[in-house]
Amino acid sequence: MKILYISPENTVGTLSLWQQVHRDRGHECRYITFYPSPMGFADDIALRLPLVHGSRLYEPLRERFYRWTRGPLYAAGKLPGNPPVWRPRNPLERLFFALRDRLWRLKIEPAIRAHDLLNFDIYHFEWGLDLYRNGNFISRVADRGKALLATYHGQDFRNRGVLPAIDGRVGLSLTSEYDLIPRHPHLKYLYLPYDVSGTRPRKLLNDTLTICHATRNRYVKGSDIIIAVCRQLEASHGIRFLLVENRSHAEVLAAKAQADIYIDQITDVAPGYGMNSIEAMALGVACCTRMDAAWEAFMPDHPFVNVTPANLLAELTALVEDRDRLLELGRRARQWAESHHDLPAAGDMLYGYYRELGLAV
Repeated sequence: MKILYISPENTVGTLSLWQQVHRDRGHECRYITFYPSPMGFADDIALRLPLVHGSRLYEPLRERFYRWTRGPLYAAGKLPGNPPVWRPRNPLERLFFALRDRLWRLKIEPAIRAHDLLNFDIYHFEWGLDLYRNGNFISRVADRGKALLATYHGQDFRNRGVLPAIDGRVGLSLTSEYDLIPRHPHLKYLYLPYDVSGTRPRKLLNDTLTICHATRNRYVKGSDIIIAVCRQLEASHGIRFLLVENRSHAEVLAAKAQADIYIDQITDVAPGYGMNSIEAMALGVACCTRMDAAWEAFMPDHPFVNVTPANLLAELTALVEDRDRLLELGRRARQWAESHHDLPAAGDMLYGYYRELGLAV
């Protein structure tokens, strides 16, 4: 079986991990990205396309344009619709994507020929995106009867919505953000993969308890409140606070490896957890994140401390003052990572979905 992932970037290294999952099961897997990973994760087939989100020149201009044309709902990640649907909002936006598709064609078509991209068996359209905004590539593989899946990671769904050219053709849509599932009639949950077995967990707490928080978007994470509360605990309880902001993945992992408590996020913009927490759980670190009612109902046995802006100080204070509980939460976190996110476990879940599509895997 030949499996191809298409994605703007190798987000948090997930594509490399899925590639390992498939290769461990005896299948060929490639992934093609629009631009190299800003975090330094490995690339497979990197197209290095212009006028895309990873560009330092294009990104701020794009953000200003979208805030102007789409208003406060875009900025808050709360587009209407179940699902929200992306369409050009004005002639200028329509013209931009038409011209960009023509420009991208100069790099995409040679890559299709060089890597025989039309002759894979299974296609994953990460972020719900095609190589072309007009769906030119997915229409070609759909005509060949290929198995097609889309995966949404949260902000792509909340801030942009689904593309009709993709959503109307895929046989299955997946997400690791449970709060999105009620917003799409065909969306199913998939645990993110991580090499938990290859990570050595911590067994002991630091003499000086250490709290870590990593962020690239203070608004989404609620980082300003997290920082203020942790500074308060530095003064009141003598904890050590590690803030890792806009740093490389290696630096983020090094900070988490020193932590006794990891704080993911506290807002209702994107409740739940993602790779940031999974990495910390694999290290045996007690994790705090915002879990809304939908997440709590979906996974009532989760190992997280549920934190909000209102209760963050009280919850962290209770943890800092109870070292035995901290050790137990770290142990439970590691067990959760092993049973739900380790490569064999995540692979079993994905291959179960493949079988639902009628694929002999």
